[in-house]
Amino acid sequence: MSAESMGASYAAAGVDIEAGDRAVDLMKEWVRKATRPEAVGGLGGFAGLFDASALKRYERPLLASATDGVGTKVDIARKMGVYDTIGHDLVGMVVDDLVVCGAEPLFMTDYICVGKVYPERVAAIVKGIAEGCVLAGCALVGGETAEHPGLLGVDEFDVAGAGTGVVEADRLLGADRIRTGDAVIAMASSGLHSNGYSLVRHVLFDRAGMVLDRDVPEFGRTLGEELLEPTKIYSLDCLALTRTAEVHAFSHITGGGLANNLARVIPDGLHATIDRSTWTPGAVFDLVGAAGSVERPELEKTLNMGVGMIAVVPQEAVDVALTTLADRGVDAWLSGEIVERGDRAEAVTLTGAYAR
Repeated sequence: MSAESMGASYAAAGVDIEAGDRAVDLMKEWVRKATRPEAVGGLGGFAGLFDASALKRYERPLLASATDGVGTKVDIARKMGVYDTIGHDLVGMVVDDLVVCGAEPLFMTDYICVGKVYPERVAAIVKGIAEGCVLAGCALVGGETAEHPGLLGVDEFDVAGAGTGVVEADRLLGADRIRTGDAVIAMASSGLHSNGYSLVRHVLFDRAGMVLDRDVPEFGRTLGEELLEPTKIYSLDCLALTRTAEVHAFSHITGGGLANNLARVIPDGLHATIDRSTWTPGAVFDLVGAAGSVERPELEKTLNMGVGMIAVVPQEAVDVALTTLADRGVDAWLSGEIVERGDRAEAVTLTGAYAR
């Protein structure tokens, strides 16, 4: 009997249920490691379960939620054939949005969409997500893998995730706590993190004609390895900081750059001045700028320029804050201060030139 005369089937349409089941079996080992005592049940249910009775210790618990993806960085992972780091990026993008308000990340779920299920590949992606959850102190309570033949190419995929955290209402951080004279502490990024890759790919590949296996002496590794450097996850460091020092606000530096993201937590009437001379952006930022003749303002409104998280603290808390972060292995420094806005239109100003 010819294929054309046979009845239609899900498999003939391009969806391999058995491959999906094998992917689940392969990822179980990693998901088991990304847990908390409050997580209930195991992988395979229709919904992830979390014991909310743990929230009884709060006087007025506020639940925080966030969702995100990793953008076109997935294209670098696909071309490199490296799938076990992109999950770190996904977790970082989600949990570090949660911790900005002071919330402790509790659990995450993920969504992986592929053109074709290759079980080992899907399991590697989930491995990275689970490892990221361990670094963030949250549980991975569930997820979904969807096969979309005809919509995505057989090697194409995308990832997204959602997370939930909790913060005591009277410990909620944000703009209303910031005062004139507060100090702005910057925490170093691990590189590009997961933002601006559309610009990066256009500049490095389309315009400069670079290839991923090119050795770059300034990186001490290949271009592809640098571009796949996982996003630094700050959540536990930020939470530790709130326990040792008074913190008024955090700002997660993602798409839009330092000034635009910090402006989101600066109240009306106040202004943050940031001194570029307090740090040196990594070599990857210089490469993108030089390869595409990208002007500094364009770089700064697209990339993190070496700063992944900001903490706003009272001046008297600076020493304790810097010590806490240093003890946790976080490269951090005093980068600016909060002043009266006066007649300035912007909430944030970057001054001076980057240190070299």
